[in-house]
This record gives sequence, structure tokens and C-alpha cells, in this order.
Amino acid sequence: MTITPIDGKQRDLGDGFVVRRMLPHLKARHVGPFVFFDQMGPASFGEDKGMDVRPHPHIGLATVTWLFQGAIRHRDSLGSAVDIHPGDVNWMTAGRGIAHSERTPPDERHSGQDLHGIQVWVALPKTHERIDPEFHHHPASTLPVVERDGARLVVIAGEAFGVSSPVRVFAPMFFVEARLEAGARVTMPEQHAEWGAYVVEGAARFGDLPLGALDMAVAHEGEAPVLEATQPSLIMLFGGAPLDGERHLWWNFVASSKELIEAAKVEWAEGRFPLVPGDESERIPLPSY
Repeated sequence: MTITPIDGKQRDLGDGFVVRRMLPHLKARHVGPFVFFDQMGPASFGEDKGMDVRPHPHIGLATVTWLFQGAIRHRDSLGSAVDIHPGDVNWMTAGRGIAHSERTPPDERHSGQDLHGIQVWVALPKTHERIDPEFHHHPASTLPVVERDGARLVVIAGEAFGVSSPVRVFAPMFFVEARLEAGARVTMPEQHAEWGAYVVEGAARFGDLPLGALDMAVAHEGEAPVLEATQPSLIMLFGGAPLDGERHLWWNFVASSKELIEAAKVEWAEGRFPLVPGDESERIPLPSY
């Protein structure tokens, strides 16, 4: 088994809203199908302030939002308009192309809110990267929870610890929120070949590697590693089967070929992605880099 520590990069997006980007990384471009991993916040927005991510496009991936605090209103070009709260899952499959926006809902914007969560991108297998886009919202009550030996494990997506999430996925994977008491031990799901752990709060050992808050480690080959909390901890577990080939990432696009990326760039620049109902007046322009 090979374990690799991952050090993230922090980016301040303004108004005290900080994002810590862990994947992609030079040491791990992807872990299972996970090609992008961000921690949002924690951030505190004052009255009449909030997050405003204007409409922007995606292809070739599924985006996943998981909140610990706060609320985000998701709108997309399929007509979806859903507020996500802690414990719920917003799973958006971009496929051949979708546009969406993410904003603080009006009530939370008026009163101010704390926002903290995780956003990941899951690359679609080549057989599905051009499928029709989809959006599914799964309330917290629909997700399976495994409780044992000081561990509470919420299976957000995929299969792990003997249970399966209702979220539709396209390749073997797992995405789990683990809340662990000090001394709790969890063996990573043995049916998968690649594993990752990100410590949101607390401290742990991943195999023989110590991890503190905001640390990540990834593993592959050999036996599934054991995660042990050395103090009360909140840790995200993720991974799955190796990707079926490398992926190109450019801005918000993920694809198995550069040609698909170039085509998506032209479509967005020329306004050929569908509009986001209820959020038609703004869009993020195609970057110049």
C-alpha cells in the first residue's frame, strides 16, 4: 500500500470567503473518479451579503455539494431550483453540457449566515461523459447511516460499509462523511482500489501517516488502509475504482479528449449553452487563459 500526503492551496474569493483546493494535485490528479476537491469556508457572511456564483457551464462530470453549515440555492439549465442544507445531497450530472448557478438564498442573505462545506467533481466514465444532463436532490433522511464503535458514517454516494446510497453513480466509488470519537478505527472500503481521507476537524492516523485538520492523504495498491481518530474528528472519506484513462481539466470542463474541451469552450463563448431559468441575466465569461 502506498500512502501519499496532499497539501492544499488556499484561495480567498473575497468577503472573507476562503476555498481550500486539495485536488487536482501534482501528487494525485485523481482518486478513484474524484478529480476535484474543495473545502468552502468556514465563512461568515453579514446581513445582505452572501455567495454569488453566476451561471457557468460544465461537461463530462458530476458535481456534488455537501454542507456542514449554511444553505445554497442551486439553479440549472434543466429548470432545477433547489436549496441545499446540511446533510442533503445535490448531485448534478453535466454529461454533454449543463449550466448552473449557486447563490445564498434570500432569507439567509437578509439575516446573514455561516457557510461551510465540501464540493467535489466526479469524472464520468468515457461511456457516459456525453449523456444527457441530470440533476437530483436527495434529502438527508434518504441517505444510509452506519453507526458502530464510536463512528457515525453517512454514505453520501456510492457503496461503502455494507450499504449503498440512493444517488445514481456511473462507476464504483464511495463518498462518506465520518464523525469519529477519539480512538475510533475505520477500515476503508475493501471493495475499492483507491482511497482518500480529508480531515475537516480533529486529527487522525491514515495507515501510519498522522493527519491534522485540513490535511489529506490518498492511498492505492494493497490492503485497504485503516483510519484511526486520535481526537474527536470530522473526516471525509472518498475513492473508488481507478479512472478509465486520464482526464483533461480546463476551467469547469472535464473530458477524456482535448477536442471535447475545445468544443465546449466555443459553445459557451458563442452563447450556445442553455440559459438558467430564474438566473438569465448574468453569466461568467469564458476565461482568457
